[in-house]
Amino acid sequence: MTDTQQTTTDDGQERLPVSVLTGFLGSGKTTLLKALLKHPDMDETAVVINEFGEVGLDHLLVEQSSEDMVVMDSGCLCCTIRGDLIETLRNLIRRRWKGEIPPFKRLVIETTGLADPAPILHTLMTDPVISTRYRLDGVITTVDAVNGALQLDTNPESVKQAAVADRILLTKTDMMQGPNPDRLDERLRALNPAARILAVSHGDVDPQVLFDAGLYDPATKTPDVERWLKEEAYAEDHQGHHHHGHHHHGDHHHDGGHDHHHDVNRHDDQIRSFCISYGKPIDWDAFVEWIEALISVHGGNLLRIKGILNVVQADGPVAIHGVQHVFHPPAVLPGWATDDHTSKIVMITRSISKQPVEEMLHAFLNASAQDRETAS
Repeated sequence: MTDTQQTTTDDGQERLPVSVLTGFLGSGKTTLLKALLKHPDMDETAVVINEFGEVGLDHLLVEQSSEDMVVMDSGCLCCTIRGDLIETLRNLIRRRWKGEIPPFKRLVIETTGLADPAPILHTLMTDPVISTRYRLDGVITTVDAVNGALQLDTNPESVKQAAVADRILLTKTDMMQGPNPDRLDERLRALNPAARILAVSHGDVDPQVLFDAGLYDPATKTPDVERWLKEEAYAEDHQGHHHHGHHHHGDHHHDGGHDHHHDVNRHDDQIRSFCISYGKPIDWDAFVEWIEALISVHGGNLLRIKGILNVVQADGPVAIHGVQHVFHPPAVLPGWATDDHTSKIVMITRSISKQPVEEMLHAFLNASAQDRETAS
């Protein structure tokens, strides 16, 4: 999902990584959450949920509890949303500072089954208090292996939840009888080429494979651009035809009787994923003009944008990350990992194809480059 801000604040406080857990109704979020809460590696995690009763905490080891907060025997902290999410997150950080609750190091926010995750991501990026104390680590989306294809066909929310994910958990795989006739995993890879897809049964998954999906390596506290951007996943054969099964993530093949590419109910047929490159140094003002023009026309359909830019005015590469019309503040990184200083922008969009976006970007940047050459 993915943080482009530094891991610490200006006063030296660590920004806490936040993972957003989303997925359609009945896709197994609650089962997953119950299993995670029992895991010893969740001991320094705070989990924000809508209702305790939905998760069934009575069956788990509870050390202490209050009206809106429960501390598990493992040390994991559960909190229900009181009022709105912003107040809940602000209150959590206040109580952490005062030592009233365990000093959690990670936050997980569970959305409702019909929720669009974008507003939560916007809150993490833009709220003046929250954005200085929390950083978006990634989006985890559960997809029902039995009913997921039908949900993608009939619910655009389900498509968006999968499209913006950093991790996709294919749940209820134990209930499948024989091969999946709709090639759901192949469909998900086409929808979101860079997301890691994991098969999960009864919520059994190692927390370590779910978290730490952001720009900064948690072990070194330094950026890992290659792991975060994954631009190699957006190969040319995804462009405009990526529901025909051409991808490089596995050895799947099409089951000839199930090509639904022209089915009008396929909401994910509107999703495009691609990478745009630019070889020359970029003028920052020209880039901002381009992205603002793009947002003004297509804002809601820019599902997710991540990029590493070679900016004329910066001493190192600049990381950008946006969700629809909202962007993190750009982050200047310490240096390039390789000799390749090409700017790369990966995009997941709805009803927007690569060519016009790329041509528009190049037009803005080429005009700016020519102006600089003329001025010099």
